[in-house]
Amino acid sequence: MAELIVSVSGVRGIIGESLTAPVALDFGRAFGEFLLRHGGNGSTSAPLRVALGRDSRISGPMIAQALTAGLLAAGVSVIDLGVTATPTVALMGRFLKTNASVVVTASHNPPQYNGLKFLRHDGIGFPGGSVQEIHQIYQGRHFRNAGIDSIGQFSTDSRGHALHVQTVLQFVDARAIAQHRYRVVADSINGAGCIATPMLLGKLGVELIHQNGAATGLFAHTPEPVRENLGSLCDEVLRQKAVVGFAQDPDADRLALVDEMGTYIGEEYTLALAVYARMLTKPGIVVTNLSTSRMVDDIAARFAGQVIRTPVGEANVAAKMLEVGAVIGGEGNGGVIDPRVGPVRDSFIAMATVLDLLARTGRTINELVRDLPRYMMIKTKFPATAAQAQTLVDRVRAAFKSEQLDTQDGVRIDWPQGWVHVRPSNTEPIARVIAEAKTETIARELLNRVEKLRPT
Repeated sequence: MAELIVSVSGVRGIIGESLTAPVALDFGRAFGEFLLRHGGNGSTSAPLRVALGRDSRISGPMIAQALTAGLLAAGVSVIDLGVTATPTVALMGRFLKTNASVVVTASHNPPQYNGLKFLRHDGIGFPGGSVQEIHQIYQGRHFRNAGIDSIGQFSTDSRGHALHVQTVLQFVDARAIAQHRYRVVADSINGAGCIATPMLLGKLGVELIHQNGAATGLFAHTPEPVRENLGSLCDEVLRQKAVVGFAQDPDADRLALVDEMGTYIGEEYTLALAVYARMLTKPGIVVTNLSTSRMVDDIAARFAGQVIRTPVGEANVAAKMLEVGAVIGGEGNGGVIDPRVGPVRDSFIAMATVLDLLARTGRTINELVRDLPRYMMIKTKFPATAAQAQTLVDRVRAAFKSEQLDTQDGVRIDWPQGWVHVRPSNTEPIARVIAEAKTETIARELLNRVEKLRPT
């Protein structure tokens, strides 16, 4: 039976196996206990509140209701936001001034998965140590049971989508975008982005062709927004003569792009274009993770900006952004973090920023991409236990000890001609190996130098 995956990204598992209603119930009790220890000074009478949202997976109501029962039993009140994008949950947590938030989501994982993503009061994901503590409380069954006078209270709030759209619109020139009457194709993969996407693009005067736009949780294709899953989007962009195609993941925190020629240009370009757009108006510090393209460094350098890199994981990037006062940041998996909206990856501000860039420059996506530094990135992964992944990391570190290494997260080796990053996945029982260079040939050569060290 598959085991629960516990990482900085939260908890993920397979429904009916490692993640069941009783498991979600006990994680609710564990999270409640964690909050009472840290957010309520250990008092069972502390009036703690949690905002709860979920993506559209068909297992979502079961997991969310079980989690809610656990939180209420611990004496923590729950405000249920319903089917809501992850960045919207983070925004609502701040708006409602809750002590924390939880999103029931497995992000890009296949439909048999679901998970729990724990967010702090400010919307940032809890660091890995806190998630491990929640897991330890869960494993040790160190729960308290609230009495009739202190059980949590349950309520609902449906304002999240409208509030999120309203917030995003503050940071783009909506009037200038609307004047162009852009035609856009968006694939919301029957996920949580189905609701706010037409709201936002409608406010921007966009003619929207919405693929997979019902939040049924019955994903029309494999949900990760990568090239092999987006053939229909590419075809429709070309057929409709649209200016861009947007592809979200099920919890709508990531965004991939298709240009006006129907070409998938990838997730890496989402952050690169967002950084370019932000640098045009406010140059400054950019924060991204170790697995993100050097395009970001080159773009920031054009504006005398600085790039700071962190371990992979939204929480790591967001925490560093707040620490250093970054103007933009995110991850190369299509995750744009604009601190003006919130310290989380957000496909909605990403879409609006791309359209704002088109309007501001008068250029097409293809023209903008051709003006950016050109790199070739190869992403590979293979099944690996935590021990096997660590063995590979140790071997790579030893083999390349004389090179420029960054060991914040696995190991990254940097050469003048490119780089390779080797790390255990935060969300799946796999190891990831990513290489980037100016040409595919060089990237593959660098990748092969590392992959031959794989344990058998």
